[in-house]
Amino acid sequence: MTLRSVFRSWMDHYFSDEEAVILLIVLVLGFAVVIWLGKMLAPFLTALVIAFLLQGAVNGLTRRRVPHFLAVMLVFLGFIGVLLAMALILMPLIWNQLINLVQETPRMFASVQQLLDDLQLRYPQLVTPDQIQAWIGMAGREVTQLGQRALTLSLASLGNVVALIVYLVLVPILVFFMLKDRDRLVGFIVSLLPKHRGLMTRIWQEMDDQIANYVRGKFTEIIIVGSVAFFTFAFFGLPYSALLAVLVGLSVLVPYIGAAVATLPVAAVAGFHFGLGDQFLYVLIAYGVIQALDGNVLVPVLFSEAVNLHPVSIILAVLFFGGIWGFWGIFFAIPLATLLKALVYAWPRGIKQRRQEVSQGERAAGS
Repeated sequence: MTLRSVFRSWMDHYFSDEEAVILLIVLVLGFAVVIWLGKMLAPFLTALVIAFLLQGAVNGLTRRRVPHFLAVMLVFLGFIGVLLAMALILMPLIWNQLINLVQETPRMFASVQQLLDDLQLRYPQLVTPDQIQAWIGMAGREVTQLGQRALTLSLASLGNVVALIVYLVLVPILVFFMLKDRDRLVGFIVSLLPKHRGLMTRIWQEMDDQIANYVRGKFTEIIIVGSVAFFTFAFFGLPYSALLAVLVGLSVLVPYIGAAVATLPVAAVAGFHFGLGDQFLYVLIAYGVIQALDGNVLVPVLFSEAVNLHPVSIILAVLFFGGIWGFWGIFFAIPLATLLKALVYAWPRGIKQRRQEVSQGERAAGS
């Protein structure tokens, strides 16, 4: 079999239907808009994701015979309440703990230096004074660069305060109208597509179910893991509990890698505050129990209907989308990978069903 025949067979398998070609064009245009106009459309894309999350609650209320507009108002007011609670309670708490952590950095460095000096006295053959000075100098340079980046970011962000306020006003407005006029907006978009779109409909339904399950499940997982981590850290009297809990909650966005990265600050803060004693060990055990329950109990319950991705696929998605869009690429890496996998599986199945429908229609017309 020649390369040309292989390529022709692949094209016939995926693009033998004109609707598949149109779907490919729509997908390419969609990704192009996000890549090149992502910053400009950031408020709209943010509102789209939030509305996608809240639509499940609206559907749940309407199934209980609550009028659509009332359901939208109840869900939207709940969203505004959560937003205000984060802005007035959670964010100031996290900011204060971050400032206290930065102010406590010199004392932490002194503790590290004392620990290294003790190691050098106990194991003079393994740890030399030159190595200690090199480690301290490297850590000092990293902290200095981090402080410079934070200062640059804070100074640069002063000019974006107006833009931030506009976003905070614009996003809730967009969310409200996306929830209220969802059918009208979807109808407008559908009117731009071809009339015969059975393949697109089947692929969209499969992807919509999987993406919806994943996004809503991941949001629930972040809330549960972050809340449990906060109460656990507060129970042990660990400082910066809110800051660490937010970090642990967001770490579930990147399976495997996120848990490993979040362990370092938790262990560092516990070690500096409690020392390498029993309390330090209890905190790490509790943190390990949280991670174990998340991976073995919470994730199977929340994502039983979502597409399962291989760990290699997850890592590649994080590297690829993170390299393109930075933090937001990492944030949406797994949903995008889930979308691509659903598309790969649904596309040939949809073409096959379309062919069967066409052949059945031809046989019915011939008879």
